[in-house]
Amino acid sequence: MKQKTGFSFFPLLSLLFLLGLGLVGCNEDSLTQGFDELSQADLGKAVPSGEFDETDLQKSGNAGALYLISNAATGNEVIAFDRAADGSLSNQQSYSTAGLGTGGGLGSQGAVVRYRQFLFVVNAGSNEISSFRVNGQGLTLVDVEPSAGIMPISLTVHDDRLYVLNAGGTGNIAGFSLNHQGDLSFLPGSVQPLSTDAAGGAQVSFSPSGRFLIVTEKATNAISIYPVDFSGLAGAPTTYPSVGDTPFGFDFGKRDRLIVSDAFGGAPNASAMTSYQIEPDGSIDLITGPVATNQTAACWVVVTNDSRYTYTTNTGSANVTGYRITPSGALQLLDASGVSGQTGAGPIDLSLSRNSQYLYALSAGSDSITAFAVNSDGSLTHLDEWMGLPDGAAGLAAE
Repeated sequence: MKQKTGFSFFPLLSLLFLLGLGLVGCNEDSLTQGFDELSQADLGKAVPSGEFDETDLQKSGNAGALYLISNAATGNEVIAFDRAADGSLSNQQSYSTAGLGTGGGLGSQGAVVRYRQFLFVVNAGSNEISSFRVNGQGLTLVDVEPSAGIMPISLTVHDDRLYVLNAGGTGNIAGFSLNHQGDLSFLPGSVQPLSTDAAGGAQVSFSPSGRFLIVTEKATNAISIYPVDFSGLAGAPTTYPSVGDTPFGFDFGKRDRLIVSDAFGGAPNASAMTSYQIEPDGSIDLITGPVATNQTAACWVVVTNDSRYTYTTNTGSANVTGYRITPSGALQLLDASGVSGQTGAGPIDLSLSRNSQYLYALSAGSDSITAFAVNSDGSLTHLDEWMGLPDGAAGLAAE
């Protein structure tokens, strides 16, 4: 493992999601906290959450696994569960990241990313990224690297390139090369700013082709698109206005369709989802939306492998909304109420198993994980809930 370098930064984030509290821009701070303050304090499929090496899963005898981070300010850890074929979770284990969390919400999607035989996580309190190798016996820490910014909150991987969204200070994205052992090396010339110094970045992700990086910006109501050259370096962004207010989480459907949640500042029952087409030149065109969830603070987003359904957590309403994605990329509510499934209080991160048969939601208000079976018509069947997670836990990557 490379020697760890860098500096410690302890952002002042309050724990909340006590029942009845919502969030601005899907953050775990109160609805009254301003966006300028958020951008200073806090701020799937980042890589598409697929592309796993299944050999080690077969060796372990498990159908899959689930990963999140404790995000503890005293020492960050990966929390791992085995996933059985029926979607149930067991055998909880913890692994030190050799870095620090913030102790509070990150307000981001993509804090934990599973890619091939590796797992990557942010250490938002010490401004670092940790990489692990996944094997039949668990996780092995491979590398810890400075994130080239302050408060890393979101990661994305494509081929041998990893990019991080740093939300603290003025905010930026930065790139790293990835070798076959899981070591990360900073890419000189890869750092690019967000559209403004107080953009409130929420997620960074490669487009499916790897030709572009996409960043949602909560405070500017914008989506920034960065071209990526053949060497993996990001260029200057082009910024597009979001159709819905407070764009936050996103995922991709087939044919370069971009599905984005619109939190509308956490206003009661005002959230929505919007679908866009990513054009060959990196520009985005509206397909449909905003299509209302009829719920509060839609934030984290996943799309099933067949691109037929998409889901978002409504942090202020303690539930999940599902949509049908039509062949043209339009979004249609699966239930007129906007409620496809109930979660614990303050649901944040959301992840699908690699076969899209199970959906998992992390709830910050109840420190729990809720599991659903995804039915053939897109409806959800509640399976179980696992309690006792640490306060401030964040990120979610299922396989």
